[in-house]
Formats: sequence, structure tokens, C-alpha cells
Amino acid sequence: MNVESLEIFVLAEEHASGLFWAQHGISFLLSIEVDGSRHELLFDTGNSWEPIKHNLKLLGRSVKEIKALILSHRHYDHTGGLRGFLSEIERPIPIIAHPDVLKPNFVLPFRDIGLPISAEEIRSLGGKLLLTRDPIEILPGVITTGEVPRITELEKEMTIETYTIDEEGRLVRDPIMDDLSLVVRMDGGSIVITGCSHAGIVNIVKRARQLAGPVRAVIGGFHLIKAPESRIEGTAEALKDLGVQKVITGHCTGLAGECILRKEFGEDFEQLATGSILRFK
Repeated sequence: MNVESLEIFVLAEEHASGLFWAQHGISFLLSIEVDGSRHELLFDTGNSWEPIKHNLKLLGRSVKEIKALILSHRHYDHTGGLRGFLSEIERPIPIIAHPDVLKPNFVLPFRDIGLPISAEEIRSLGGKLLLTRDPIEILPGVITTGEVPRITELEKEMTIETYTIDEEGRLVRDPIMDDLSLVVRMDGGSIVITGCSHAGIVNIVKRARQLAGPVRAVIGGFHLIKAPESRIEGTAEALKDLGVQKVITGHCTGLAGECILRKEFGEDFEQLATGSILRFK
């Protein structure tokens, strides 16, 4: 079964217009119509809940109808609003993520950039953690990628250097295997929603094609901010070769990344902005 319509309310992003509040991070409210019924999901919570609460009010939305929260990965700029969200929703709610979302993650010299709330506190506030490496079909036609295979040569090197502690207590580079995305299957091609694309946006699109067929549009951060120009150009070409028709990006993509993607996709490139509403049918 395919999704009939999709509305994406951009609740958190670096850029904003009018009276909306921007912040470093990403959060999307998804309004999905499938089989004649409408459902709402939250994808990430930015780094602070207060600006999101403000933006929800301006958009005339609330948390009341949200059925589940999807966390793209554990970094603070995607999970920092989690405590505020759970406190506001005041009811049990599923939280779908990868098991590694609970692992420490930091940069050196030491600065913690991982999940800013413990599993125990999440549960005490009503969060029902559903942690799996496998894809989950949340609604008919709405599927998480689960753990994304790292298969594209262009994306073998991470564009961020972070660390964790392994099972033997050793300090090791963190491959951020908890990075997952959401795929919304629709007539005319799927819509892929990403957080930071630490798994590699080309890898993510390949995974989405395996799960739901051709990809029409990709939305979110691509984390090309420290990537060499050759990688950005290769990424843009690869997305075109994979049949992606539209790119809507911002956050960690970086100015060079946005410029090169704009050149490749022309009018089918769009910059994310807090407060904007993206509609697909």
C-alpha cells in the first residue's frame, strides 16, 4: 500500500523566515494520509524543545496527534528536545531508533555530543524505546531504513570525527551506525527523510530503493560540510544517476554542498527553512 499524501512541517532547521525560530538541528512533523486516514509522526527533536513549541503554535499544530517519534541518530542537535517533547505530550509514545542510540558519542578534546537524556528518564517520561537494527514499517508505506549498509566507495570516509567506548573499554572512532532515515512510499517514487546522513546519502538512497523502489525526493541534512569538493560533486552525480528528482537540504550539508547540488539539480533544488511546509501527493 502506498501513501496518498505527505505534508512535512519543518520545525527545526538552521534557516528561518518571518516569526519562526531557527536552531542548529533538525525536526520534522509528518502528516501522512494512507488508506483514507491521516496520521502524524515526529522525526527528530532538534537541540531544544522551546523553539519547536513556538514554531508548532505558529503553524497551528500540536503534539496531540503524534503517534510515534523516530530518532535519526543520537546527536544532541537531533535529540536535545526529547525531554521537552515527552514532558509536553504527557502520554506513552513509541520512540523508534537504532540500539546504538544509547552509546556515548563525543569529540576530542572531550565534548559530549550524544543523547542528552538517559534511557531510564526516557521511560519514566513515557517513552517506549523500540530499538532495532532492522527496518520497521511504522504505517503502511512508511518504513525506517534501519542500519544502512556502507557500500558506496565515495562514502567510505566519514565527514565527522567522533569517538565512543567499545565493549572492551577502549577509545575508538565511532562509525555512527545508528544513523537511520525514513522512507515514505508513494506513487511516482518514494520520499526519503534524513537527519544528518552520516551513513552517506548515496548509501541511504540505495537502501531506500531496496525497501520501496525508486526515490523521487530526498529531504534533510547530508553532512557534506567538511567533505572535499570532489566528493560533493560525486554525490550530486550519484543522486542523479539513482533517479532522484528533487533535493531539499540544509542543516549540515554546508554551503559548498548546497551550491554544487543547486548547480546539479537546478530548480529541483530547494533549501530547507524552519516554518516551511513541503507537500507531496
